[in-house]
Amino acid sequence: MRYQPRPYQQLIIDKIINTPRCAIFAGMGMGKTSSTLFAIDFLRMLGEVNKVLVLAPLRVAQTTWPDEVRKWRGDLSLRISAVVGSKAQRMAALRRAADVYTINYESIGWLVETLKGRWPFDMIVADESTKLKSFRLRGGGVRARALASVAINGSARFVELTGTPSPNGLLDLWGQLYFLDCGERLGRTYTAYTHMYFDQRRVGSSPFAVQYVPYDWTQERIQAKIRDLCLSLQPEDYFDLEEPIISNIEVELPPAARKVYDTLMSQMLVELDSGEEITAANAAALTVKCLQAANGALYSEDGSGSYTELHSAKLDALRSIVSEANGAPVLVAYHFRSDCERILREFPEARVLDRDPHVITDWNAGKIPLLLAHPASAGHGLNLQDGGHILVMFAHWWNLEQYQQIVERIGPVRQLQSGHPRSVFIYNIVARDTLDLSVIERRTSKAEVQAILLECLKSRGG
Repeated sequence: MRYQPRPYQQLIIDKIINTPRCAIFAGMGMGKTSSTLFAIDFLRMLGEVNKVLVLAPLRVAQTTWPDEVRKWRGDLSLRISAVVGSKAQRMAALRRAADVYTINYESIGWLVETLKGRWPFDMIVADESTKLKSFRLRGGGVRARALASVAINGSARFVELTGTPSPNGLLDLWGQLYFLDCGERLGRTYTAYTHMYFDQRRVGSSPFAVQYVPYDWTQERIQAKIRDLCLSLQPEDYFDLEEPIISNIEVELPPAARKVYDTLMSQMLVELDSGEEITAANAAALTVKCLQAANGALYSEDGSGSYTELHSAKLDALRSIVSEANGAPVLVAYHFRSDCERILREFPEARVLDRDPHVITDWNAGKIPLLLAHPASAGHGLNLQDGGHILVMFAHWWNLEQYQQIVERIGPVRQLQSGHPRSVFIYNIVARDTLDLSVIERRTSKAEVQAILLECLKSRGG
């Protein structure tokens, strides 16, 4: 597959090439990562950049950026190294010869300290740049200050990527923009920014309790000030709103989980570390076990409902998607009860779609940040479109009707009918080299369970 940038992706590439310090405000699904990589590759060929540092949430730094380089390796000449893991692993990755180095935000302080006065990166990309919003010249976020100590004067190019630059309002912009122009456009200090663009209203009796309220003209004036540095793209301007935007988010099974999965596939029998045997008497049962293992937990054979947790790769991916949504509500489709319980444990703020009518009311009122739904419980007549437009398929099942039903709950047609002219995003979290992808590919076919299994085994050389 050759890379053919879409018109809006070419706009991203051109902006990064022609504006050394810039921000790309593009919604989810717009191809920010691939566009940025091709811009980097072009700048390298021109000799304008040598080493590039990408800051991102952990899973994105660990898998998304390297996966994107692998995806386009026929067109890209970039070498990439993910500086994640233990200290020893990070050091090894940092020493590895590469053109692009990815690291999670939590490790930026360590990186600055490790490199000290030897900052080698002439270009920095801040993916999900809202993490820089807390930057202040004095005080503010520790990580943002650590980055500023090297990035503002040490790197000629600085690119910010985010879909929601101001999730909590216009106050979020100053910290991000400072990395681009050192306060030239929005004020040299955060205090100057707030005094210039906000009415400061005292709340209660405390002199320190102040609410910052933007003036009627604030947003328009800020937009005019930063327009030359920022490119803003919205999916609804380029996509057919009647079709959802579907993305597969691939995760890698850890070695131990991979061993369990591969044993199930090849021998129809696996013994867990606990000594318990998990068997699959036929192809249908085997697919259930394999899909359980792909999700991260395997049920016991004793009928007790207990399960053994194998990995958290899909939970990590879900956390990344929720982070990228920047406060927008997310609907999550699960299949096994173990999926639901594990998600609830990781996301205490989540609610489960059950028979309580208040759940639907609260979701549509924007009071539930994460709603978990079994596709079988999201049947006809259920309206969830007012609550959100992001659906995550945590688990995969071959029942086409159930899939279509849960998609339709927040689907494009319902969005438009309800007065929401916005794109619908569907994220399939897929465990790499498992039945997940086979189920997705064959969900719309009439293939029986055994045919799915046999095809998957054939593709793996089984």
